[in-house]
This record gives sequence, C-alpha cells and structure tokens, in this order.
Amino acid sequence: MFPLNKYLAALSSLVVFTVLSIFLTPPSFSFLSFGRAPSTYGIHDFRSSKQNIWADLSDVEFNDVLKFVYSKSDSLNLTKGAAATPLNNRILLVEALTPNKSDSLQYLDGASQPPARWARVTVSHVATEEDEAMLIDYMVGPLPVDDTTQILPLDFCYNSGRNYARNPIPNIEGFLHWIIDSVEEISDITLDLLGGVPLGYNHSDANSLMPIPRISVVEEGRMVIWMQFYRAGLKSDALSILPQGLYAKLDASSSDISEWKILQWYYNGILYNSTAMFRAAWHSPGFEKLLPNIDGEWTDIEDYSHGLPGREKLPPVMVQPAGPRYDIDHNQKFVSWMGFEFYVAFSQSTGISLFDIKFKDERIIYELGMQEALAHYAGADPTQGAQYFLDTFFSMGVRMFELVPGYDCPAYATYLSTSYHAGNTTLTNKNNICLFEYTADHALQRHTTAQAVSISRSQYLVLRSVSTVGNYDYTIDYLFYLDGSIEVKVRASGFIFGAFYGSSEHGNKTKLGEYGYRIHDALSSSMHDHVINFKADLDIAGTTNTLVRVGIEPTTVSYDWDHADRGSRNTMHLVNTPIHEETGLDWPRNSGAIYIVLNNDSTNVWGEKRGYRITPGTGMGTPPHLTILNSTSLGKAAEWAGRDLWVVKHKDTEPRSASPVNFIEPQSPLVDFAKFVDGEAIVQEDL
Repeated sequence: MFPLNKYLAALSSLVVFTVLSIFLTPPSFSFLSFGRAPSTYGIHDFRSSKQNIWADLSDVEFNDVLKFVYSKSDSLNLTKGAAATPLNNRILLVEALTPNKSDSLQYLDGASQPPARWARVTVSHVATEEDEAMLIDYMVGPLPVDDTTQILPLDFCYNSGRNYARNPIPNIEGFLHWIIDSVEEISDITLDLLGGVPLGYNHSDANSLMPIPRISVVEEGRMVIWMQFYRAGLKSDALSILPQGLYAKLDASSSDISEWKILQWYYNGILYNSTAMFRAAWHSPGFEKLLPNIDGEWTDIEDYSHGLPGREKLPPVMVQPAGPRYDIDHNQKFVSWMGFEFYVAFSQSTGISLFDIKFKDERIIYELGMQEALAHYAGADPTQGAQYFLDTFFSMGVRMFELVPGYDCPAYATYLSTSYHAGNTTLTNKNNICLFEYTADHALQRHTTAQAVSISRSQYLVLRSVSTVGNYDYTIDYLFYLDGSIEVKVRASGFIFGAFYGSSEHGNKTKLGEYGYRIHDALSSSMHDHVINFKADLDIAGTTNTLVRVGIEPTTVSYDWDHADRGSRNTMHLVNTPIHEETGLDWPRNSGAIYIVLNNDSTNVWGEKRGYRITPGTGMGTPPHLTILNSTSLGKAAEWAGRDLWVVKHKDTEPRSASPVNFIEPQSPLVDFAKFVDGEAIVQEDL
C-alpha cells in the first residue's frame, strides 16, 4: 500500500546523479565466459519468474479507473470524454502509480504477493471565483476496482505537502488565439520591421510570424509572460533558429481573458511602456531598424549522401549472424543477457526506467531512471535572459517516437512499442524503443606474450529511446557490459534554440561573444547548460550500503627498507573516507578520487568489501552541473542541478527528485529536492 503519512516510510537508499552520463562499474575486473551458445529467442517460450509490478495500467485497468473516477464526478465536477474542453474540469492523465520499494522488495524476495496496484490521475481544475486554475493529482486504488477502491489526494510523494500546482495557462489554445488577436493591431509595424505578420499557428505562409510565450514567475501578484516573435520555420521545422528581435510583455494573470493586456514592448535594446509609445517611436524620424532573421536554404538539413568524396558508397554495417543472444518476455517487459536481468517500465513524463537489475543472480540496482532534464539559458534579451526548460513537463515519454532502423539503431535490433493513456483514450507510439547487442571497436582485453596473443571481443547490450522535445532530440541509452558495468548515456541533436542577433550598436549592449557567437545574418548561438538528473537506487550485496570516497593523494613516507640517507620518500596512497551524511558531491579535479558504493558486511574471498564504483560516463562530455548560482528564474525547482552527485536515503515518500509541474511553480515546487538533504546518517543505510 501507499503510506499517506510520510513519517511511516520505510528507509532504503538513493543516489541521484546530476549528469549527462554515468558509469557504474565493479572496482575490480571480473572475467565472464564467452562460450555461451546463441539464444533460441523466438523459438522457446521465455518468461520472467515474476510479474512486472512497475508496468503501466492495462486497457482494462484504465477503463475501470475512468468509470470509477467519473462516478465521483459530483465532487470533482468532471466533464466526460469528448465533451470536455479547457474550460471544464477534465482528466488530463491516467497512469500506474509506481509501487513503493518497501512493498516491492517483499514481493521480489518471495515474502509476499505483488503489491496492490494504484493509478495516478491528474485533473485540470478550472478557475472559479474562489480558486485559481489548478493541476491536481489523485491516487485511485487498490485495483482492480471493487468496494475497497477509493480516490485520495496524491500528496505523500510531494514534500510540499500539496497535491496540486497552479496552472498559469489552463486554456493554452485560447491564450494563443488571444496573442494573435492582440498583436494584429501592430501588423503594419511587424510587416515593416520583420517582413511578416502574425497569421496564427497553423498557417502555411513561410513568412508568417508566430508569437511564442515564455512564462515568467509571478511579479507583484501577477502572472507575467514575455513573448517573442519567430518565423514559422516551415522549410525545415527550424522555428527555433528563426527568432526575431521584437518582444512583448503580457499580463495574463486573470482567469478572464478580456482582462489580459500587453504591458510593454522591447525592440533594439529599448523598452516601450505601451503599444502607443512603441508606435510613436516607430513613426519618429531616425527610428533604427534591425535586420530581420529570414528563412531560407541555410535552415535546410545537409544531405550527407553528397559532398566529400566517398560518401556515395555504402558504409559498413553491423550484422547479427546467429540471431540475438538476449531473451525478452514481451508481456512482462523483462530482458536477460549475459548474466544481466532487468524489467523495463515506462512513464509519460520521464520515459524509460529500469527495475530490479541483477547481475549473476544478484540485485545490484533496484531502480535506474531519468528524473528530469534541465536546459538553462542566458542572454541579454527578455527571452534568453530568463529562459529555462524542465523537459519532463512536456512529457518526454509521450515524445518517444518511432526509431529509424539502420540509423537510430541497427536494422537487426528488436523494436518495442509503448502505449499511454491521455484523457479518455489510449495511444500507442510504435517501435520507439530498441534493444540490441553491439561489438565495440576495441578489445575487451588483450595481451601479447612471446608465445601468444590473448584477446577478447567487447560486446555490450543497449536499450535505447529518443525523446523529441521541441527543438532537441535526446537519445538516451542504458548500456550493459560483459564485466558487470552499467552506463547511462545521453546525446542531444536537433536544432539549437538560437538568439536574435541585433545588428545595431544600440541593440548590442553586451560584449561580443558574451552569451554566444554570430552564426548567421541575424542569428546568434545561445549559451546554456544541460543538466540531466538520473536516480540510481543501488543495492550492492544487499540493502545496507555505504558510499566511500577513495582519495588518491600525495604523501611523504619513510620505509624501513629505504636508504638511510634518504630519510623519506614522496609518493602517493589511497585514503578511504566514508560519507557519513546526506550530501552533494562533485567529480574530483584530475580524477583525484573515486566514489564506491559498497557493503561493509560483505567481502570477497580475499576479504575485500564488495562494491561498485560510480564514475562519469562517455556521453556528451564531462557531466556538468549548473553554472548559474541561485538562478533567479529556476528558483527551487531543480536544487539537484547544483552538484554532480547526490547521496540521500531513499524513502517511500521521496520516490522522485523532481515533479514535472515544478516547471510552472519554480518558487514553490511540488518537490523541493533541497529538503531531501537534511543531515541524516547514511553509513550502512542501503546505498
């Protein structure tokens, strides 16, 4: 069951990685047998010994939850199905609520039946005279629906004590239409300055302008939004590199659209306090116009089949001559390969997570999955100067689209699909996960002697998905290596979110190159940090673990065997320091230390404690934490972003380090990660 009282939570342990990629690897190398016969996958009936208790709701469960929740519509005032509009209370999301670890381990270790199934239901609650518009989370269970099923506030997993967040724009379609209608009065100005007019968001005119809002924090009790004009980018879906140099500040704090208004305009480094003042300046002699950012062939994707000599020839490809060497239970989303076993789960906000990861029949990780993806920008204009994204708000799981065989993944890969429940329907994204084994371009081990060469191929297993969130495509890999190592790797592609380059001296008040570099006539690159947060709940040789910092430090030592005249010798040694309390850590300079999660009560045959090392991985570069200190825009929404690695106790009341709606409540987030780190002891506390 799910505890409603957060003080009743069972304790285990949690390591939170603020990274672009991580490596989990045994401190000492272990050789495996390379003589395993090819799998008979596709011939024999491979099945997991346990139920995937983290799987999403089945269609039957989903429909039963809907019927049950609608039966309570008198208290929730819900409008059903297709009749629901943004002006009604309506169901936005229904998905499985992840079971508590304390209950899950009882089942996995054979001490109980599977934990009760519960659903998470998110309702959009429109504004009333008494209340603001809200996004409200409920928990519904136990399932299947019977006389014991109930609907309760889902708040035990949010340390804010709330189960709701303010919805700043409950009617996004109405808001966008209002923007178009409001800026129509300056269409003569935009035609003159930008070479186009705002024609709406579904218009086919390549020169049409699209006002794109950037939600700000509440200012003086009002919801204030800055808006920037963009060209539609119809040629290559390149809207994010077609910003224009005109901005407007909007007051959309009232639930009544008729009370919304444009407060200010910003153009060429000058702030105008009304539309009338902006128009008067435009009419005035000497008004300086900036070069507009025009779409053209320069936004097209390069055709890599032409160009440098040799590209016209077919490239090398990997083959799988004897079929896959992994097994999959498709019903339970359970994978087995070369001693590894794990379950695959899916969330609409975060995408793929892995549970109950075992190596050689021992659990090493209970849960491994992404928590949040932050992109924080900087710049001198009203958009770049305060812009950040927390991408789980935009449903990274829902935006896992179909993969391209032979490009995203080898053609021989196994492709899996995901389904999700939105509103009152079930939707499926086909072939959006791939699983494949690959051979590295280097040996796993080799050694040459006078008599022979010993060498082994290096194979690894990859579970991959790609989430397209606006301008970015995030490729997220979970990799498993023959020596027992596990890596999480993230790559980013797509279009940059560029900044407008003001061509006049007046508009360029910043130093050249202070926030980016000019890359086209009226376009600049825009500096930003990507900080991607993963959770790894490690259970190394059991559920009581300790994180140890092993320092590699210089020292001066005298040895009995050394020359008497020398006195002492400068060398180096290892310094083992247990981490006693919850804390944040950074990767050490010059690799001057390593972090190991070990079990003090479990040793190998030589008496050494068993453990796994945590190290930066090989993704987009050295994993960064956020450069900005005490971000004005981000507030408390992503406190985890300030360090590379966090270690805290896992509690059933702290299942995630973030909430998607932190994006719209940054100053008062539903989950404030800073509260996780409260000085609790963590030695032998299940790391």
